[in-house]
Amino acid sequence: MKNLIIVLLFMCSSMTLSAQIDGKVVVGLIDSIESKILEEKRTVWVHVPEEYDLDNPSDKKYPVMYLLDGGGHFYSVAGMMRQLSSINGNTICPKMIVVAILNTNRTRDLTPTKPTKAHPFADSSMIANSGGGKQFLAFVEKELIPHINGKYPTEDYKMFIGHSFGGLTVMNTLVENPELFNSYVAIDPSMWWDGGKLLNEIKNTVLDSRYENRSLYVSIANTLPEGMDVAHAKNDKSPMTEHFRLAMELKDYLENNESSQLKFKGKYYPEDTHGSVPLISEYDALRFIFDFYQLKMGAEDYMNPESDVVSKVVNHYEKLSMEFGKKMLPEEDFVNNMGYQFMSMKQFKKSEGFFKLNVANYPESFNVYDSLGDLYVEMGEKEKAIEQFKMSISINSESYSKEKLKKLIDE
Repeated sequence: MKNLIIVLLFMCSSMTLSAQIDGKVVVGLIDSIESKILEEKRTVWVHVPEEYDLDNPSDKKYPVMYLLDGGGHFYSVAGMMRQLSSINGNTICPKMIVVAILNTNRTRDLTPTKPTKAHPFADSSMIANSGGGKQFLAFVEKELIPHINGKYPTEDYKMFIGHSFGGLTVMNTLVENPELFNSYVAIDPSMWWDGGKLLNEIKNTVLDSRYENRSLYVSIANTLPEGMDVAHAKNDKSPMTEHFRLAMELKDYLENNESSQLKFKGKYYPEDTHGSVPLISEYDALRFIFDFYQLKMGAEDYMNPESDVVSKVVNHYEKLSMEFGKKMLPEEDFVNNMGYQFMSMKQFKKSEGFFKLNVANYPESFNVYDSLGDLYVEMGEKEKAIEQFKMSISINSESYSKEKLKKLIDE
């Protein structure tokens, strides 16, 4: 067996993503854009759900996650996204495109201001190289997002994730241009920058209707000196606790802002360091931001023949459609698997309901008619089975219904 190597391929031509290609597992593509705003070439790594073939584009579109410090977080986030959006139909979050922005001048791009004085965490050379956040966000808004929208199957929903200085950038974007993204994730953000200037701006920002239907998740790592607890750190005034104190102050302020229309959650991770906190934060953030997404089904749905599980699925996707502002349908494979599962359990009413749901949602798929035909064979409804198999063949002359139909007619 050939070894499977995780690789990135240069975008010489379009190809299926996150799939086995020539003995390799392809996670994503390398793309680039010549930025007039930043006056430099910027590289991004792009992951598109593996079901989508760029060579044979369909009408399907996906939300987009923009990820700062892309080189350090792309692999884990793309893998997590694939797993959480593909859990046997009972998914945690939608399939998403991941756009990982690689750094060229990190301090310049991810700091919104240039401080007037040095700091224990920032020497004079760092300060001299800082304060380009406004130009970087202009690049993201006016160049990168239009580039991604023009080249990949994107929908309007966008998420912004950043760690440390990246978290500072996420918070600055939320203040300066909250409409740019639908959801924000600030991982252990460097709120200490420039004497906590951005924190003060946040406290003076009215989180009004502009923040309605916007989500923010803030995580805080344990960066405390050894032996110091949270209570003592909050009252400490030394530079060694400033990163922790101001991030915690941000969390406390947003949690207690009763007039805020922002959907918010903050969490302190006492067992994680500044370096280890991103992965678990990203997981928890997805669970929080998409807390409405998971279709929860229990034993009653499966074991009680009278439970109306089909309506439960339909109603769930109607709610998702309202949340995302577009028509959302359960995936064909998920509904098909449910139909076969209930068929194997001899719950034919449920099985028929699921197969007919697929026929209604995907009338141009030869497979949905083949599956419904299988059910009618199992039920002894020969004429109905023949009708469905003929429908399948009329759409695809090579449908596996051909052999099934021949067998029924010959009986």
